Amino acid sequence: MINLRRLDVNLLVTLDVLLSECNVTRSAERLHLSQPSVSVHLAKLRDIFSDPLLLPGARGMRPTARAEALREPLRMALEALERAVAPAEPFVPAQATHTWRAAASDYSESTVLLPALRRLRSAAPGTRLAVLELAPPLLARQLEQGDIDLAFHTTEGAPPALRRRALFKERYVLVGRAGHPRLARRPSLAQFGSLEHVIVSPDGGGFHGVTDQALAAAGMTRRVVLSVPHFLFVRAVLEQSDLVAMLPSRLVRDSDALRVVEPPVEVPGYEMSMLWHERSHRDAAHQWLRDCIADAV
Repeated sequence: MINLRRLDVNLLVTLDVLLSECNVTRSAERLHLSQPSVSVHLAKLRDIFSDPLLLPGARGMRPTARAEALREPLRMALEALERAVAPAEPFVPAQATHTWRAAASDYSESTVLLPALRRLRSAAPGTRLAVLELAPPLLARQLEQGDIDLAFHTTEGAPPALRRRALFKERYVLVGRAGHPRLARRPSLAQFGSLEHVIVSPDGGGFHGVTDQALAAAGMTRRVVLSVPHFLFVRAVLEQSDLVAMLPSRLVRDSDALRVVEPPVEVPGYEMSMLWHERSHRDAAHQWLRDCIADAV
């Protein structure tokens, strides 16, 4: 076995040219080297391969059987190496055939991916997008291993090791069905507490959230009668009942079936971010995808 540590890429390039030209002088001209330098390279190659490689002939030099066996695999190896170290080609969306995988909650699907989808399909029609359920504890590992390309999460809850780009800031509003008898105007704090509320509990089954924390600071409580895991189900519940909910404003801003009013208590909002791993940060296609989504929202 040949010790690869003894092989200099420059030696292999010289051998490739020598096998093509079968002449030291012409090889030196192609390599922009002196003839003695090429002769030194050839001597080292003969030592490494334990073979003369090129022998004097009537019309220059003739490759040995070992050299002939090396010719094609050496050319293929050098071409592969050239492709590997070549600068990355620019990303052309119209010609792309990527399959991207993004982790998102139903909220992020509606407020981030849905606005970006038209732009994505128009600019890169040959690509595909797979949306996976968001699993916050697994995000860092999924992105590091390449199981997903992007994730969408609150900036505050994002794993610190990931790259991130802030997309927008969100605030909470009070929402009920259009024509709700108790939402004709902004309710008082006492009226707000007496309404029957729906809460979104991503972990399942919770009846306490950021609104309740803000109410507790004011010495108040509210009646939470329904807890659900997804935002979109809440919209359907509100449209068909007199229940109300504190929801992110982007989720309901275009709905004619819902009534939106300012709540009587100030509830802290949050910032939504797009997350990715360092491994994808400089990839041209990934950069384009990030820009496409950020521009859309």
